[in-house]
Amino acid sequence: MTDGSSGPVERPARGRGRWTSFVAEPPGEDRPARTLHEAGDPRHRVRVEHDAHTLLIHLSDEEGPGWTTVAVDRATRAWAVAQRDSQLAAAAAASGTLYAE
Repeated sequence: MTDGSSGPVERPARGRGRWTSFVAEPPGEDRPARTLHEAGDPRHRVRVEHDAHTLLIHLSDEEGPGWTTVAVDRATRAWAVAQRDSQLAAAAAASGTLYAE
């Protein structure tokens, strides 16, 4: 098993509040519910998508336009992470890092 990290960060001060959950965005007339957002903060979003080979987990910045994407190979569970200004750019970078050309 392999663990990874971007490096240790300072732990937030105690009393930072209760845990919260992400809730599903209601489906629209022309789209199914595919995005989760933080209860009480719809700007903080999570989206998960997959195909036959790859699982992509997209996490929006807490405040701002950026995205972090985790790409996971479904067969081996190998993974890669990328951060970019757009969801598409983060997904392309994470997938490009995960799979050899």
